[in-house]
Formats: sequence, C-alpha cells, structure tokens
Amino acid sequence: MPISKELLEYQTVDAELRKIEQEIAASEERKKFIQAKKFMETAGEKLEAQDKRARELKALAEKLTEEFEEINKTISDYADLDEMVESGGDIAFYKKSVQSLVERLRTMRGELSKLTADIENACEEYKRMKKQTISMQKQYKEYSEKFKEVKSARAEEVKAISDRLEKIGANIPPEILARYNVKRRERIFPVVAPLTNGRCICGMDFAIAQQGALSGGNVIECEHCHRFIYKE
Repeated sequence: MPISKELLEYQTVDAELRKIEQEIAASEERKKFIQAKKFMETAGEKLEAQDKRARELKALAEKLTEEFEEINKTISDYADLDEMVESGGDIAFYKKSVQSLVERLRTMRGELSKLTADIENACEEYKRMKKQTISMQKQYKEYSEKFKEVKSARAEEVKAISDRLEKIGANIPPEILARYNVKRRERIFPVVAPLTNGRCICGMDFAIAQQGALSGGNVIECEHCHRFIYKE
C-alpha cells in the first residue's frame, strides 16, 4: 500500500489518544479494579475446590469411623477369650489377630492425626478465603466507581481526539485504515514507521530487494514486528 500524509497524520493524532489510554490504564483506580475483578472471576473455582476438599475429608473421616467401629466390634468378640480357649480355640491365632488389630489401631492413630490437621487447615483456608472475598467484593464495588470517574474525567479529551481521527480517517482508504486499526488493537505502536539505515525500528534488517520495494512511497510489512514500514 502507498504511504500518505493522511495516514501519518492519523497516527500522530492517534498517539495522543494512546497516551491518554496508557495513563488511564496505569491509574491506581484501574489497577485496584482489575485486581478485584480477577479475584472475583476465580473465586467460584476456588470455593468449588474447597468444597471438593471438604467432601474428600468428610468421606475419609466416615471411612475411618466405620473401620474404627469394625475394630471395636472385633475386639468385643474377644471378651470371652478364656471360654474360647477352653473350648479348644487356637490361642496363637487369637494372639496374631489381636496383634493385627493393635497395629491397625496404631496406623489409624497417625491417619486420624493427619486428618485432624488437614481439617484444621481446610477450616483456616476457608476463613481466609471468606475474609478475602468480602474484602475484594468491597474493593470491586468501590474501585469500579472510581475507575468510571477516571474515565469520565478524560471523556471530553477522548471525544475531541476521536472526532479528529474520524475526520482524518475519512480521507484514508477504508481497507488501509482497517489494517491499521487491527495492528493498533494488537498493541503495535507506532503502526507506521520509517526505515532507518536499512532497519525497522524493531531492529530487523531489510534486504536490498525489500528496500527497493519501498520506492515510490510504497509500504511493506516488517516480517518481525508486523509494522508498516516506509522510506522517507
């Protein structure tokens, strides 16, 4: 595409708009608003993860309780051990069974200790999350309004610049302006830049053949940064 003074003028005025956009984006109000917004967007997932963890801990507690009751029942079966031995029961078998129960109870003690710690940690995490969620809800509401005020304070400036851009843009072919705006939305700026010492402003070297293609006011796209490059 050929370079035009209108396109260069458009970019110069657009730089004024971009400066305002950057100042608004860098404002403390926007930072606080975005921080709270991002937190609120993921709060649901975090709460769901906590619910899942709580269900897992509950299931584990129920399993240990059930097993504990089974062991107690088994132990109660040995209440009449003397009679069982007198009736010809194998005392070695009974000893082995008791030892197995003792070892399992010892293991359960460790599992219960860990489960108790996990439950306490889960409770603390839930309290922390709840407190943080309440805080972020307040921050979101407060800084949403403050961010609107920041944008509103610059609205007249933005409108004036936008009107100038619209007026200049009327003299630029629509397809060229559309390509410019696509790159602008991709955060490429400046969109149009002069070739300097055979290089793009991104540092990309242009071959002799490519430089020749810039003659007559033509513009080509940099293969590296995708800017429109022209020769002054």
